[in-house]
Amino acid sequence: MTASDSQRAVPGCGTPENEELILHPIGRVENGLSISTPRATLKETVSKIVLKPELAPGLDGLEAESRMLVVFHFHLAEESELHQHPRGDPSRPRRGVFALRGPRRPNPIGVTEVELLEIRENVLLVRGLDAVDGTPVLDLKPA
Repeated sequence: MTASDSQRAVPGCGTPENEELILHPIGRVENGLSISTPRATLKETVSKIVLKPELAPGLDGLEAESRMLVVFHFHLAEESELHQHPRGDPSRPRRGVFALRGPRRPNPIGVTEVELLEIRENVLLVRGLDAVDGTPVLDLKPA
């Protein structure tokens, strides 16, 4: 664990002592959007989820025009705080991190329900994904 990891840690959270939780991305988001993109724009953008080619058989049974959950890593998130202003707006009262959907979390994991538009081999076209270009995708699940 690096110094920055220990600063982000919340006492009492995590895996049992002497155990690590290791997640491996199954793919990445491609949409050309940056962290400064408004969330409303992200939600309307058609994004590609490019899976590792060897995982393409795992898409069997998924159908276009269905809803699915995308689990991803907020890889650009800043340090977590247990109380934050919703959407970073200081005019709004602070709330607990677990009452918010933002990226600044003890474990920076995001989940978004998307519309699956099309499947092309190991590439999924989706609408509604509020993740930026290059975001690591951790899992896909039916909604």
